[in-house]
Amino acid sequence: MQEFLPPRRLLLGPGPSTVHPRVLSAMSTPLLGHLDPAFLAVMNDIQTLLRQVFATTNRFTIAISGTGSAGMEASIVNLVEPGDTVIVGVNGVFGTRLATVVERCGGKAIRVAAPWGHIIEPEAIEAALQRSGPVKAVALVHAETSTGAWQPIEPVGKLCRTHNTLFIVDAVTSLGGVPVEVDRCGIDVCYSGTQKCLSCPPGLSPFTLSDRALSVIKHRRTPCQSWYLDMALIADYWTERNRAYHHTAPISMLYALREALRLVEEEGLPARYTRHQLNSDALVAGLMALGLTPLPPAGHRLPMLTCVTVPVHIDEAAVRAQLLETFGIEIGGGLGPLKGNVWRVGLMGESCTETNVLTLLNALEEIGIRSGWISSPGVALQAAARTYNRSHH
Repeated sequence: MQEFLPPRRLLLGPGPSTVHPRVLSAMSTPLLGHLDPAFLAVMNDIQTLLRQVFATTNRFTIAISGTGSAGMEASIVNLVEPGDTVIVGVNGVFGTRLATVVERCGGKAIRVAAPWGHIIEPEAIEAALQRSGPVKAVALVHAETSTGAWQPIEPVGKLCRTHNTLFIVDAVTSLGGVPVEVDRCGIDVCYSGTQKCLSCPPGLSPFTLSDRALSVIKHRRTPCQSWYLDMALIADYWTERNRAYHHTAPISMLYALREALRLVEEEGLPARYTRHQLNSDALVAGLMALGLTPLPPAGHRLPMLTCVTVPVHIDEAAVRAQLLETFGIEIGGGLGPLKGNVWRVGLMGESCTETNVLTLLNALEEIGIRSGWISSPGVALQAAARTYNRSHH
């Protein structure tokens, strides 16, 4: 069996994103015991840096040992007891998954649906709250990775406060790419993943709980159905006073996350958000010049995940295969009902650069010329260049 050497890839799919050499280097640092005082200091650093990215003062802000889906599961299993009602916004794969987890906990999921690519209108959530009697929580996906839709959350946070309901937000794809303002938007539980805009390998889920949510967890009638994701137990491992052993933390992954968050802090969040928006604008201009239309309407498009409809005369799967085989570029196809109809291009964290936007558009133009669906070469690159030109003036 030979050593595994991965092929060179430009990661422009829906995740994982490119990882900075400093983060890869941090992962190869020698291990410490997970209760070693020096390692506990690393955990403290991570908590401080995560609070900045989440824009929260929540004491309970940690990284769960598991991917973003573990964060989703933890959010629901800790708050939802059998018989509890949860309103879930469903406009893509991940809203659907949230509703499924609620039902597996014995909860009742009230699905407020919108067409894929569209947002859940706050008025629809308000109507559901008014007619549903006592509701334990409202759960929304901030950045729907399957459609590229950017969900407004602030108005829903206000509704949840008015109706004395907890507010759960999935920020797996948005954290570190657009503002996720936990305190300002009245979010009680927010979870993310490390492999998107934080540009860390997959394996941890940044997670934050308000005191309101923590109080609900501590006063449950029944024990949490998951021992591994029971936040009442995990709280004792992440609190600074008397740390109790719960599970062996993934040491190397936490080293990596600390370094990834240091890179975020060095760039500064406002600059990072501006960079994501600018490169997204240039990408969208280029793709539209090639006849590809963004799925979400203007005003509700994510900067870090662009989902475009592929015209029928283009063999979308063949183009993705050519991008990978000839150019070493990965982009994503569609999920569920969008399979075969869309491309999903990720510009997340380290992957979000002007060079990568122009590299992808150039490769698409070359494939399009060879396949006969582009007649005027250079249109995409010119459209992107005009966008960059405007921003530099």
